[in-house]
Amino acid sequence: MSPTSLSGLSRWTVDPIVSATSRLLPVRHRDLATMLKISTNEEEQAGGRVLAWWNGDGAARVLAIDGDVLLMERALGHRFLAAMARSDQDDEATRIICNVITELHQPRAKDPPPDLVPLSVWFRELEPAAARYGGSLVRSAASARALLADPQDVRVLHGDIHHENILDFGERGWLAIDPKGLIGERGFDYANIFTNPDLSDPTLPVATLPDRFQQRLAIVTEQSGIERRRLLHWIIAWCGLAAVWFIEDGLSPEIDFRVAELAIAELDR
Repeated sequence: MSPTSLSGLSRWTVDPIVSATSRLLPVRHRDLATMLKISTNEEEQAGGRVLAWWNGDGAARVLAIDGDVLLMERALGHRFLAAMARSDQDDEATRIICNVITELHQPRAKDPPPDLVPLSVWFRELEPAAARYGGSLVRSAASARALLADPQDVRVLHGDIHHENILDFGERGWLAIDPKGLIGERGFDYANIFTNPDLSDPTLPVATLPDRFQQRLAIVTEQSGIERRRLLHWIIAWCGLAAVWFIEDGLSPEIDFRVAELAIAELDR
């Protein structure tokens, strides 16, 4: 189903779920369970265009899109990857995420949206932050610099793969939501797996456990086909960038630093 126009929907009077960047409202559309999303954030709008471009393959299907308004299918399944990861099903959750990423990275016949953000732009804050703060950020900046200078397997990226951005859509399976609209080496999309779901609840650690890190590394390397050392460099680079964002927002970067330390130790063996 091609996305249709939603002219005027941004003027609806609704009582939505409000996030930092969007308003979300569960609605019915032609007897389908859907989610209406209204956002004035340019990053969210660009992500919506990528979601529509994926056309339901590995991602939630977009039924209609018009500027700041997007209507997509709604997840009604009862399983959650974060809960699985915290209840001795982390291997399964990790494989599910890898399978979704693989589907998202498949070539499409249609040209992607023209306004995708290159990873070099996405990482622009890391180098100056490493110079200011030092520590493991220096290693993160070095890894990012080397990776970005020699990209491999460039794809349209989700940009924010984690356990709460892949949902159970019942018969349609596990599908991604809320992409950022990036373009770059596909290895980037796997790195964020390694800091989650701890970022949403650090009192129930999974990602920062050394044994879990090792097992995830083995699974992601096997599932993705990415060379192990290169994947470690992506983890180190991503953890540094995420840590910088937390620091600049006045939040704790502890989880990102701990995962970066695990990756650095593994790389230096």
